[in-house]
Amino acid sequence: MAADSVTAVEADMELHPRIKAKRGRRLVESADDCKKKRLDLMVERKMAHLPPPRLEGENTEAVEPTTVFHQHKEIDYQRRLWILLPSGVKGVDPLDTKRSCLFCAQKGVHCIRLFPQTGHLLLSAGLDGSCKVWSVQQGQVMRTYNGHTAAVRDVQFNNDGTKFVSVSFDRYLRLWDTESGKVLGTYTPIDMCRCFNNKVVAYDATTGKITQEYNHHLAPVNTITFVEDNGTKMVTSSDDKKVLVWEWDIGVPIKYISDPTMHSMPLITMHPTGERYSLQHKKKMEGHNTAGYACDIIVSPDGRFVCSRDANGKICFWVFKKTRMLQKYHAHDKGPAIGAVWHPVEPSVVFTCGWDGVIKMWQ
Repeated sequence: MAADSVTAVEADMELHPRIKAKRGRRLVESADDCKKKRLDLMVERKMAHLPPPRLEGENTEAVEPTTVFHQHKEIDYQRRLWILLPSGVKGVDPLDTKRSCLFCAQKGVHCIRLFPQTGHLLLSAGLDGSCKVWSVQQGQVMRTYNGHTAAVRDVQFNNDGTKFVSVSFDRYLRLWDTESGKVLGTYTPIDMCRCFNNKVVAYDATTGKITQEYNHHLAPVNTITFVEDNGTKMVTSSDDKKVLVWEWDIGVPIKYISDPTMHSMPLITMHPTGERYSLQHKKKMEGHNTAGYACDIIVSPDGRFVCSRDANGKICFWVFKKTRMLQKYHAHDKGPAIGAVWHPVEPSVVFTCGWDGVIKMWQ
């Protein structure tokens, strides 16, 4: 008798209650197993700082980028572009209370960067998938860049501020022209947002092709930090609790830093005067809770002070030499104080951002 005819006969005949109960238990167990496997996969990806897996029917193509200029003119009466430093402006007046806060109208802000060397413009990465450039002097949005469907994880200017790059949890990295808002390049490796295949990948911005792979980590890579002005060396950290120092365009690390007391490092900051890559056991600053969040840490331009944030929305100022806490403030509500940047011209001014959607200026 064929299998389909057996199924038809079983469908017509009345089954014993014990057989029905047994088959019902099998169906429930298989559904529970599938649900448990999906949950374990989500937890595993979350613990490894990975984005959630793509949903069925989700659009895998990059969205069409758009940009909006929020001021009247992009060129002033002297024919100067809006991204240039205004005439007569040298820095920020910390006593001007009207400019103490920059409010983001959308969702929270995950990362902020200041314009290189002058700091007259501020770039923010929003959880709504947009990037904004603010005027520090006016406290107003100059231009908005829309090109991601998920939260923007990080942004970074180039050396002269004419371009910046944004990386998002939609698995796309985009290179923008700061002045016009045009997209100069879109890149999407197989695993995006911090190299989840345990590799560091270098791209040619003109062709979009991979030029070098750095494959020595045993877990997802968390940070990539260039430690020299000419960009010949970089430091990477990973969930495998190791720090590797690389020479540019050489796929083998030149220095390996590891210690039994080290934890996974989601963020690395270079000291302005530091050229040594060694673990200093006496330089330990305790007093903030950052569990579960990659809260930014910054160092003052002269290297004397350190500013850190925690998961409770507080910011801490430390004396670097003595590792002593100088001040502690409650900065942000409804989540962590996630990002910060030190002003390059005014050494007493610090900008912070949080998931409450507010960017604040501190003296």
